Amino acid sequence: MQHTLSPLLSLSVLLAALAASGCAATPNLDRQFGRSVEQLRLRQVLSPQAGANRDPVAGMDGKAAQAAYAAYQKSFAAPAPQGAAFTIGVGARQ
Repeated sequence: MQHTLSPLLSLSVLLAALAASGCAATPNLDRQFGRSVEQLRLRQVLSPQAGANRDPVAGMDGKAAQAAYAAYQKSFAAPAPQGAAFTIGVGARQ
């Protein structure tokens, strides 16, 4: 009496073997994981030593800065009305 494997069983065994072989070795990229993001973040910093500088920033005084910030915040409280999104400037309305 001969035992033969059904095609479905042999396909299942083959797929399981392929899935297991994918986990056999980790690629070399894992050692450098996250390094590119760190390099990009560091390159975006204008002056890495800026936090160590204790000299005050010369420029806008406190009252002017506070007024500018208040105007900025007020611009979000009541935004300017916008026209219809699908208005196309066709016609001679003046």
